[in-house]
Amino acid sequence: MEFFNLKTVYSYSLGLSLALGLMFSYQVNAEQKQELGSWDVHYIALTTTFLTPEVAKQYGIVRSKFNALINISVLDRQDKSAQSVILTGEAKNLIGVIKKLNFKQVTEGKSIYYLAVLPFSDQEQYRISVSINDGVEQKNLKFQHKFYAD
Repeated sequence: MEFFNLKTVYSYSLGLSLALGLMFSYQVNAEQKQELGSWDVHYIALTTTFLTPEVAKQYGIVRSKFNALINISVLDRQDKSAQSVILTGEAKNLIGVIKKLNFKQVTEGKSIYYLAVLPFSDQEQYRISVSINDGVEQKNLKFQHKFYAD
């Protein structure tokens, strides 16, 4: 009798890695949420070293103490269903250097989330701006985050 299958284990591995990274790191802010139009937008930024090598490989993410992972999910505020949207964004540091964010959509079951890698220097702070568009509605997510190389 099989108590679990590997596909189920792998489908929850990224979420578990992110959650464990949050619980054990003083450097990572807890997941945050903004209400934008008809959406609840959840976002988190953390260093890619919090991902296991297997999870990083699965999603094509280079683990480095100088790479951040930005994870965004967009949910319908009424029924909490994951939304398929287009994200474009940029990160601007305090001296004005702008880095484009290239988001990759990841779909696992009914969950959809968007991942972008952002290279950074130790103790570098970024103002992050992301445009979210579903073809009907367009909203902007803005937040700041200071990254630390561990």
